[in-house]
Amino acid sequence: MTLRGGRSHRGRGTLFERESELAAVDEALGELAGMRHLGAEPPERPHGALLTVAAPAGLGKTTLLAEVRRRAAAKGCTVLYARGGDQEQGVAFHVARQLVQPQLAAMPEPELRSRLGSWYAIVGPALGLCAPSDGAPPDPQGLRDGLDWVLTHLAVRRAPVVLVLDDAHWADPESLSWLAAFAPRAEELPLLLVVAYRPEELPEYGEALRGLPGRSGQRPLGLEPLSAPAIAGLVRESLGSHADDAFCRECWAVTAGNPFEAVELTAKVHDRGLAPTENGAHLLRDLAAAVKGSGLIARLERLGASTVRFAWACAVLGTEISPELAAGVAGLGAEEATDAADRLRTARILTGVETLEFVHPLIATAVYRAIPGGVRVALHGQAAWTVTNAGLGPSAAARHLLETHPDGDGWVVQQLRAAARETIRAGAPDAARRYLARALREPPPFDDRAAVLYELGSASLLTEPATTVNHLRAALEEPITDPALRHGIVYRLSQVLAHSDRLVEASETLAREMRITTDPRVRLRLQAEQFMWDAFRADEPDSPARSRRLAKLADRLTGRDLTERYIIGLRTWDATLRGEPTDVVLRHAERALAGGLCWAPDEDRGFEVPVLVAMAFMYADRPGRTEELFVEGIADFEHAGWRGGHLSFAYTLLGHVRYRRGRLAEAEDFVRAGLRLAERVGPGTPAHWYAVGSLVQVLLARGRVTEAKEAAEAYDFGPPFPAAVVFPDSQTVYGELLLALGRTKEAAAELGSAGRRLDPRGMRNPAWCPWQLHLARAEAAEAPDRALALAHDAVERARQFGAPSAIGQALRAAAEISSGAARGKLLEESVAHLERSPAGYELACSLVALGTELRRTGHAGEAAEQLYRGLDAAVACGADGLVDRARDELAAAGLRPRPLHGAATDALTARERSAAACAARGLCPAEIAAELGLEEAVVVRLLSAVYRKVGTDQTGLAAALGEQDPGEPRGR
Repeated sequence: MTLRGGRSHRGRGTLFERESELAAVDEALGELAGMRHLGAEPPERPHGALLTVAAPAGLGKTTLLAEVRRRAAAKGCTVLYARGGDQEQGVAFHVARQLVQPQLAAMPEPELRSRLGSWYAIVGPALGLCAPSDGAPPDPQGLRDGLDWVLTHLAVRRAPVVLVLDDAHWADPESLSWLAAFAPRAEELPLLLVVAYRPEELPEYGEALRGLPGRSGQRPLGLEPLSAPAIAGLVRESLGSHADDAFCRECWAVTAGNPFEAVELTAKVHDRGLAPTENGAHLLRDLAAAVKGSGLIARLERLGASTVRFAWACAVLGTEISPELAAGVAGLGAEEATDAADRLRTARILTGVETLEFVHPLIATAVYRAIPGGVRVALHGQAAWTVTNAGLGPSAAARHLLETHPDGDGWVVQQLRAAARETIRAGAPDAARRYLARALREPPPFDDRAAVLYELGSASLLTEPATTVNHLRAALEEPITDPALRHGIVYRLSQVLAHSDRLVEASETLAREMRITTDPRVRLRLQAEQFMWDAFRADEPDSPARSRRLAKLADRLTGRDLTERYIIGLRTWDATLRGEPTDVVLRHAERALAGGLCWAPDEDRGFEVPVLVAMAFMYADRPGRTEELFVEGIADFEHAGWRGGHLSFAYTLLGHVRYRRGRLAEAEDFVRAGLRLAERVGPGTPAHWYAVGSLVQVLLARGRVTEAKEAAEAYDFGPPFPAAVVFPDSQTVYGELLLALGRTKEAAAELGSAGRRLDPRGMRNPAWCPWQLHLARAEAAEAPDRALALAHDAVERARQFGAPSAIGQALRAAAEISSGAARGKLLEESVAHLERSPAGYELACSLVALGTELRRTGHAGEAAEQLYRGLDAAVACGADGLVDRARDELAAAGLRPRPLHGAATDALTARERSAAACAARGLCPAEIAAELGLEEAVVVRLLSAVYRKVGTDQTGLAAALGEQDPGEPRGR
């Protein structure tokens, strides 16, 4: 590809037969810098892209990338460079650190903290910018989001930026998977990504890179061997123009056009003083054989035993080799190591002085593979000791210890466990799992085996829950002398079982431990955990008995510690489900909060109880208090870097709160944000059920029935339903969807099944699950008496609970099934209750229903008033279907609907207006976040404020902002 074979001894020379590749590079760089091209208009703003180079070894990928870096620097671009290493593939974030550290590491700590803000403690340890904190580590998705932010920040602050990654096939999994996921965003930033890899060696975790479209949808640039004329040009540029045709053609024949081999061959010709003529051509084949493989190794061995050992040590250490470390691994003195390095440089095997590198990865691979197996293992063991003694830490030693044979060495176990702790806190649980699995094979001392199994299970928690269960159960079978360790294992095991929808096993695990525990405080903690998981069981055999035990226990507790407050919090939720009076619910909720509940992830406590207490306020018509608690919780999650399942739950449930308040556009935004996070966690998880159920419910409320059906089908939302209790209840929402689709018999079957599942468990609160209301509507035509009885029973349950929103909703359902004067009275009472509640959507529905009934019974004046109120309320809620129904009723009454209120856009802040303008163009919150350089959570909150102030949803923003005709379709 070039005169130079990648990392050869030569200076920059001519690039042969790479005109098309360089043209693509120049065009991408030109667009990135916003420069005008001949015959084309300049782009409106710098435009990024992705260029990939896929070719076998030796065809000049590195040389091409070096030219990219040179041209990018010449155009004033900031260049970020990293290179994968064969020996560093197992070092988490090795590539990410190479890219980012040179830009940030020199900053004083206060400036770095200020620059990274809340991301400092999340991404700092992964990038080697700070030590890991002692708190819970970030989840992998939270860390990836932080890395996205850092790279986006650099791209904007140092624009234009060119990121060059060489030997991507050897990049560590954490870095490569992050970059592959980030790459599509390059086009929206002043960022050019240029990545080179060997396609035949790309690992499974890098397959996403292979499938990414390159610039403008192009496939990767594939490099071909050089032609005979190109090799002739290379030879003459290196050896002189007097090199004759026969000699040049033989060079091409023996190297098969491989640029690396051709460059090395010309260097050897030069060193041997061989005339580049036909007379010396017959010697080329032997010289070429010494460039690679066995010929290279034979050449190395001729340099002497100490030089060979030094080369082996360098091959074991990988890239960016410290001469001092290499000497230590090789067991050489300083002078002997210096001489060896000089000989290897002269032989064009190594390059560099203060930091050594192999001239080409092919040479490094050949040297490493030539090391005898037993010697290689010993050298890795020596390397582990050497890097540890040099103060480089357990993580630097761990990658070498992975290559050694198990030998029952306690020091090895100690180093691997320490490295695992470092990598977990840095956000790389997969790497930690590799270290701990190797520690288990060492094996550890008998007394430490349970602890290693516990740590191994904890490292697998987020990615392989089934594996976690196996490790933790194995740990419990070991003799454990430390009670705190045993209890930690039990807590963690019950958590992972519960989160895997194996709630029965979680409860039984805790029950077994309670029977053998003598410490009363530990037994109370175990009991609290069991109460919690039993509360989520849809198949709990005797839920009322559990509720009585819980009530009796909670009533005598004072809330002196977190365990007691958790039990009181569970009592709060149980009272909510059972429909006990709201004053009872609120009293217990405030008791639970009196000493504080912890949302942030903890070693052995979940976030479920704080969520349940917050939701109890919502069902008791205190949604403002709920939102306060959720805002605090989301801040805790984001600060801790937990942006997977935890944040998905928080966004989804906050969307559910907005739905209950009748702010449907905001609800949809929050729920979709939660769903995007849930999709990253994986389908079939509780987070996914929560998010999809909430989305379907919101879409139905907005009148978008077809879209709700499509969402349910797309996400496989339907039977069989999860064993865990979720809210909104999945089966009830599914029944509501069937009812909206007109499939009343199927709806009645699902809703009846939901009732038979919930009622025996004492879950009788229609505020939490209105299955009775929907079932009454489904059965109204064929079984009106039963439907009416259901509706009235729901009204009585709602009155017992005492929340005006629940009473008003139940009264409207009863009115829909009733007839005569009773219908109007029920609707009037429904409106009266809902006017005292925060349930804006339910109020809008009851107002429209009351107006419709008044029009039907001939009370035109009163009907108009209620219909106009209902219309205004429906518009404010973003309930499009209800808006249409209200307008139809007004038209039927001979009344003209009032125009929509003008949007109060003057009240918007600058950031709110920017977010609104993006939303008006049809951008989703994630796209808006990328465009404005904000976190997605901030964008969601800005849009919520916009919708509240403007009084419309995303579909009406363009008209409200004066940027689009109301009838014009949206941009996306």
